[in-house]
Amino acid sequence: MKRKHMASITDALRQCGLKDGMTLSFHHHLRNGDHVVNMTMDAVAALGIKDITVACSSLFPVHEHLIGHIRSGVITGLDTDYMSGPLAKAVTDGILPRPVMFRSHGGRPRAIGQGSLKIDIAVVAAPAVDGMGNITGTEGPSACGSLGYVIPDTQHATKVIAITDHVVEGGLHRVSIPHDVVDHVVVVDSIGDPVGIVSGSISLTRDPVALAIARNAQAVIRASGLLRDGFCYQTGAGGASLAASIFLREDMRAMKLHGGFLLGGITKYMVEMLEEGLFDNIFDVQCFDLDSVRSIARNPRHVEISADTYANPGRKGNCVDYLDAVLLGATEIDLNFNVNVTTDSNGKIIGGSGGHNDAAAGANLTIIVAPLVRARLPIVVEKCTTLTTPGSTVDVLVTERGIAVNPARKELADRLCDAQLPVCGIEDLHGQAVRMTGKPRPHEHGDDIVGIVEYRDGNIVDHIYATK
Repeated sequence: MKRKHMASITDALRQCGLKDGMTLSFHHHLRNGDHVVNMTMDAVAALGIKDITVACSSLFPVHEHLIGHIRSGVITGLDTDYMSGPLAKAVTDGILPRPVMFRSHGGRPRAIGQGSLKIDIAVVAAPAVDGMGNITGTEGPSACGSLGYVIPDTQHATKVIAITDHVVEGGLHRVSIPHDVVDHVVVVDSIGDPVGIVSGSISLTRDPVALAIARNAQAVIRASGLLRDGFCYQTGAGGASLAASIFLREDMRAMKLHGGFLLGGITKYMVEMLEEGLFDNIFDVQCFDLDSVRSIARNPRHVEISADTYANPGRKGNCVDYLDAVLLGATEIDLNFNVNVTTDSNGKIIGGSGGHNDAAAGANLTIIVAPLVRARLPIVVEKCTTLTTPGSTVDVLVTERGIAVNPARKELADRLCDAQLPVCGIEDLHGQAVRMTGKPRPHEHGDDIVGIVEYRDGNIVDHIYATK
């Protein structure tokens, strides 16, 4: 530790040979509580460095601070899987000199490993570091649980800096990132606010529309024939998805089933199913709440995995390929079952794939859960404003007013009809939505490209244009 210890972030960056035009990577396990990205880029600016690409696995409202560094020329490029808040708005408005690159959570480690995303310095927000420089996310005042998204960065970056607010004398209870990939360690007062891990609502919904969608989604899983011993499952943290997990739990109890693994961003509801013995393991690339942070620290069946293991399509195997079912959300879904979770219907950046198109590609059953109308706009549209997940990997759309099945899955449609579920064509759902809202005005955009959307395999599938 003494050999690796640096007095400041500035000293560490100097030792790493920071210069103009480099790429610095960061991770988002502290989500909207992160302090490390902002303080590191302040140090970069103080050194007079320009033309930096920030490759952060996701960016949140807390990173509004970066707008000033973009305006001053310190940051000229962004590479991310998800972006929301004021920074996303500024990018949509055309603040960056180069388009932001949007990847998926599986596409990012593929790009890092293949060298198309070359990282000069990986900066790790490290909740705890021991005397040798080993890192864990499960200890310390800023514990965030799994550090899965930054593990590929540390394996391939030219230099690695760990920034921590908690040094453990002796060895760590568990190691996420080993000391032999860490070049320098910097101790600061605080790397972030762990409460910010909970970005948005991670709680059960009481909304009757969301509950109706959740019941329909679980009915689809039950009727699909996939709900059996060894069932493997991933869901998101939205209200309908969380409620569907509760209904799944009830079905598994009633059917006396024992599942295989739970996957993805983990919440307390998944932890409860693990502790009840309904599943063998949780494979965790990111904790979504503090209950899951506590669980991964003490339960050996709650297993930390890297983004490579989670969803990298370039590996010999990844966890998403073993999913039986996944529940995912949508900003828009079109008549060909293509899904948008990157922009709103006006083309403004509000998110990104994250693991959306990874899980959709891998699962045996991909269910999109969404209300028919949101904010007086139809969710089912003729053509998505931005393509995030291709319709060829989507099987079912579940709304509160009906269930649409991809025509390529006729046998699934037959099963759902036999179960007397409210199956209809996606054109019917679109028609209902338009009758409720009126036909929206066509989206108009400017000529400048502000974002490039890359599919998980490296192919470019869409572009995002500046607002008009």
